[in-house]
Amino acid sequence: MGKINSFEDLEVWQKASDLAVYAYGITSIGKLAKDYSLKDQFQRASISISNNIAEGYEYDNNKDFIKFLRIAKGSTGEVRNLLIFFKRINYITKEDYGSMFDKAIVLSKQLRSFIKYLKEYENKKN
Repeated sequence: MGKINSFEDLEVWQKASDLAVYAYGITSIGKLAKDYSLKDQFQRASISISNNIAEGYEYDNNKDFIKFLRIAKGSTGEVRNLLIFFKRINYITKEDYGSMFDKAIVLSKQLRSFIKYLKEYENKKN
């Protein structure tokens, strides 16, 4: 991993941002585009992931950063839950579901690993 100078350098932030872009794309077509309540909730959950990573990073301390990474991980779960629901009610294609769900799973695992790394780093410091 190279030097991290900003949250934009973090791979988890980059993947979270890509996930939000994907979410906005699939909410602009089909049945989901017309269901404003679910569309809004899905968009807010998806952008919340990268927003929380960015906000936590900017606090410049691992304790707060970990807190915001946990919130981001929770939003990743919300996105996955909504994807499952959308698939069950035929709001999205199987392809969009599979692609986005897989990306969310990978991101969730990366967030968990990053949180664990930061906790271990903090424990070594103390």
